[in-house]
Amino acid sequence: MPQSPTDCDVLIIGCGLAGLTLALSLPSRLRITVLSKSSADECASAWAQGGVAAVLDPGDSLQAHVQDTLIAGASLCDEAAVRRILEQGPQAIAWLQAQGVPFSTHADGSLHLTREGGHSARRIVHAADRTGQAVHQTLLQACRRLKHITLLQHCTAMELLQDVQQRCVGASVRNADGQQQNMLASHTVLATGGMGQIYPSTTNPATATGDGIAMAWRAGCVVRDLEFMQFHPTALQVGGRSVGLVSEALRGEGALLCLPDRQGRPGERFMLRHDPRAELAPRDIVARAIDGEMRAHQLPHVLLDITHRSRDWLEQHFPGVMALCAAHGIDIATQPIPVAPCAHYACGGVQAHVDGRTAVAGLWAIGEVARTGLHGANRLASNSLLECVVMARSAALRMAEQPLHKPAAIQGRQRKPGKSLSAESQQEMRQSLQQLMLHNVGIVRSNHSLIAAAKQLVLWRAQWRGADPALRNQLALCSLMVDAALQRHVSVGAHCNLDCPALEAAAA
Repeated sequence: MPQSPTDCDVLIIGCGLAGLTLALSLPSRLRITVLSKSSADECASAWAQGGVAAVLDPGDSLQAHVQDTLIAGASLCDEAAVRRILEQGPQAIAWLQAQGVPFSTHADGSLHLTREGGHSARRIVHAADRTGQAVHQTLLQACRRLKHITLLQHCTAMELLQDVQQRCVGASVRNADGQQQNMLASHTVLATGGMGQIYPSTTNPATATGDGIAMAWRAGCVVRDLEFMQFHPTALQVGGRSVGLVSEALRGEGALLCLPDRQGRPGERFMLRHDPRAELAPRDIVARAIDGEMRAHQLPHVLLDITHRSRDWLEQHFPGVMALCAAHGIDIATQPIPVAPCAHYACGGVQAHVDGRTAVAGLWAIGEVARTGLHGANRLASNSLLECVVMARSAALRMAEQPLHKPAAIQGRQRKPGKSLSAESQQEMRQSLQQLMLHNVGIVRSNHSLIAAAKQLVLWRAQWRGADPALRNQLALCSLMVDAALQRHVSVGAHCNLDCPALEAAAA
């Protein structure tokens, strides 16, 4: 008999790499429901271009990977968590290969490793420049073949449910038909991804609104490091807006960042003025450098130039970037790519152990929604997909050891409804919120900009009571982020405050 979607052993909220890995790693005796806020194909994991970081080359070492991660995180990582996650890199890759992920290989069948900014060695396992898509599609197809896994699309978690002991026992969910119902579970897992949609320009899908962090916080979880929002240095710019991500792996393969000359061609190379590692510096440094050069020269973008590589080579290694740029009339074999930073990755989130456990019984957080301490103040490239796999597999082992908890009486969280707001009004509110975050809590902040944002958010909280839950979640999340930024009295990593001294980072 097919299971009822309203009653399961494990409820996984999110259908990205973390959620799917968990579903596939749990014992088949468990009834598993996976919720996707949109279609199952739309998630940040599927959009990831670069790859999965793991120490596989004999000339590389775990200690080198750990050190690179600590340096990128400005020494604010949890070193124990860093080591626990990174040491499982080879096993994570082996597991993905066993699932059938078609990683790029050499002629002899060995994995092709590339390099990205902040890494001291080639250790990025990839599927051309469409790694996320290859991994996600493989795991999604595997989940769809298993009868004990129920995948529900276009279902949005509205609120976590808790019993009288404050244990999480599921979630209130709005279905594809707009109806709301309670889904009960022994284990509830947040795999909801990031929060890039609080900014007007982001590499994240439309579903990345930070709901998981906001819901967990209301349920009693600790949230940490929300001030560390990583901005990807190189998003493709067309007509003054970001239209897609240009993989960091291009810089790992020799692409150069340049100022445009008067004819719009690659002119002065500028990264060496900002960091001795130049284009291979960590993301926070490169993003701030680009932002600073754009401000100083009043530019809408800078140029990323890889025209020194042959067309055949580019088609083999970067077919996705070539297709993206070609769709906008740019031939990267002969033309530079116009790029600028945009919101990319939340280094902070719900405080969680490496196995996903949170401060609330019955509630787990894995992937980008979680804060394990791996990323510190700035994420090292391609550590995120690794974290998704390692956390999910660790959570599966922990859950399998625990007896199932049958939900008792549910403690409902009643929100007093305000005056209903029109869809048009809410869209205007969402855009206002995004602009506030861009200008006041962007790549570079100040005490003045943060205080002004905090005051505006207080006013909006009183005015937006009739807004959609997703918008209220974003409002709460932005307030938490601004508060965290105001409490961080140094500039470090992805948090750059002009009024605060720079924290001395680890030596490169």
